[in-house]
Amino acid sequence: MIGAIAGDIIGSIYEANPIKTKTFPLFHPRCRFTDDTVLTVAAAQAILTDRDYGRWFREIGRRHPHAGYGGSFIRWLLTDAAPPYNSWGNGAAMRVSPVGWAFDDAATVLEEAARTAEVTHNHPEGIKGAQAAALAVFLARTTGDKALIKTKISQRFGYDLDRNLDAIRPAYDFDVSCQGTVPEALIAFLEADSYEDTVRNAVSLGGDSDTLACIAGAIAEAYFGPVAPELLERVKHRLTPDLWIITEQFYRRFVQRQQD
Repeated sequence: MIGAIAGDIIGSIYEANPIKTKTFPLFHPRCRFTDDTVLTVAAAQAILTDRDYGRWFREIGRRHPHAGYGGSFIRWLLTDAAPPYNSWGNGAAMRVSPVGWAFDDAATVLEEAARTAEVTHNHPEGIKGAQAAALAVFLARTTGDKALIKTKISQRFGYDLDRNLDAIRPAYDFDVSCQGTVPEALIAFLEADSYEDTVRNAVSLGGDSDTLACIAGAIAEAYFGPVAPELLERVKHRLTPDLWIITEQFYRRFVQRQQD
């Protein structure tokens, strides 16, 4: 989960100013958390409490109204009891990583990932994107086998993971869809040799950088292990107290015991 949040923060500065290189300051002075972090933390809070994802997306989202939500989501956020709006956007996948840590079998991970998506992103591609991202985190932490992750995700969800970043990067552009984000984030992880390398790969694609790095970073943390202490401190420094408290509670309950 820290891996997802760090990826969001690192990628935030490049969302509006995309780059096509892996050479960049890891934490730009103006980087910040975005809606990816806010809603990831909200999903974590739901898991820690009552698993009412809609409630916590609204409650925590409204505490941070300027985090950069999409137009459809912010209308849902500000309207009590609004129904889902059939979105296939990558918002379903960027907030789901806590599910991959909190549940202990693949079937439950897939079911719970769908529940996180359906409150807003009830389009089949939105649900699929959330399930793929959560399952990748689960497999990364439980198997440590990149080949297995690639095979399971590509077979189950039909994503083309046989491409490589050098082939994707030149023509890749800003894409808010799950189907145009989740496979690329997975490939950024599959080609990497560390957490940092994963995030640099994701940002270097030049697309929706914070979300790509958030999804890829979540998988990378589950695979490579805890993020470096200096990265953890930089994340903590940039979060508001309410977001950090929930993050720390979730980390201690679900993540730390598995990484020790």
